[in-house]
Amino acid sequence: MATQRSRRLRKKLCVDEFQELGFELSFNYKQGQNEETIGAFMQRFAADAVEPNDLVYSGCDEYGFICLARRGSVTAQQREWVEGWLKQQPELAQATVGPLVDAWYPDQPVNPPGQ
Repeated sequence: MATQRSRRLRKKLCVDEFQELGFELSFNYKQGQNEETIGAFMQRFAADAVEPNDLVYSGCDEYGFICLARRGSVTAQQREWVEGWLKQQPELAQATVGPLVDAWYPDQPVNPPGQ
C-alpha cells in the first residue's frame, strides 16, 4: 500500500527524494597493535579521511557508520575515497567498507539517483 505524504513530511522523515545514504565500516588490525597505536590511527582517520570530506563517523575502533555531516547523502566518490585511504594504512590488516545504504531506514532499498 503506497502512502501519500506531503513534501514537508517526506523531508522530515528522510524518505523518497530526501533519502540520506551512508555506509558501514569495519577494521581488522594487524597483530601486536596496542591501544595507543589504534587511538592514534582513529584520530588520523578522523582528521585525514572523515572531516575533510564533510563526513562524520559514529562507532568504535572496530566498526562504525559514516554519513554526511549535514543533511544529504554520502556520494559514491566519497565512499571510494575513504576506502582508498584505508587501504593505505599500515595498522590495518583489513578494512571492510560496505555499500551505500539508507542511513535512517537500513532495510529500505536505495533510490536511484535523481529520484
